[in-house]
Amino acid sequence: MTDTHEAAAAAPARRRRGGPVRFLRDIVVIFVVALLLSFVIKTFVVRSFYIPSGSMQNTLQINDRIIVNELVPRFSAIKRGDVVVFKDPGGWLESAPQPSTATGNPVVDGVQWFLTQVGIGTQDSDQYLIKRVIGLPGDTVSCCDAQGHVEVNGKPITEPYIVAPAGQKAVPSSFSVTVPAGSLWVLGDNRYNSADSAFHYNAKKSPWFVPIGNVDGRAVLITWPVKHWSWIDDFQSVFRGSEREGS
Repeated sequence: MTDTHEAAAAAPARRRRGGPVRFLRDIVVIFVVALLLSFVIKTFVVRSFYIPSGSMQNTLQINDRIIVNELVPRFSAIKRGDVVVFKDPGGWLESAPQPSTATGNPVVDGVQWFLTQVGIGTQDSDQYLIKRVIGLPGDTVSCCDAQGHVEVNGKPITEPYIVAPAGQKAVPSSFSVTVPAGSLWVLGDNRYNSADSAFHYNAKKSPWFVPIGNVDGRAVLITWPVKHWSWIDDFQSVFRGSEREGS
């Protein structure tokens, strides 16, 4: 009987000792699972970027924060008019250097690094560029017709999203290209202040096409500042009638 009472008395003590340990263990497990889920979401679904330059004004302003849908182009095809975030195809960041997001404060930079790893932070945004897709593989894109419009597969397009000096053509340089397989022709909305495909073509700085494999995703939403909150329009109606047969 005595042994039974002693065992019964010891059980609550063991539970009390195990309680904090078990609680801490559960917190660590929850944290690790949440981190892994966030990493998977960042890698395959959505992530956050910030806009470091004015090349996409007035669609996107400097320091806007955006959400990028990473299911494009993995599981959904890129379309003409999409605003896409992509890795430098070769020398583009040299033409349009991006300011660093590092603060020099190891604590702040460490927090930013962690948030970036889980898809909330924007610390690595300076390694990417953002432009609007004008030409898909196989498209012929040229500038400009007599009215100063870009032509896609022979059809002039009227682009309400661009910024260009009054009375000037839609793109400062002339070009006529056929987009190769697996590539894109991209232009900034702020046409006279954008180191884009036309800029590199005119400067004879290859590559001027962007490999689809470099695309990280399609920009879909401005999240910050609050006054800029809006969906990012892909202006599909602009390109209606410019499709190639079978495209």
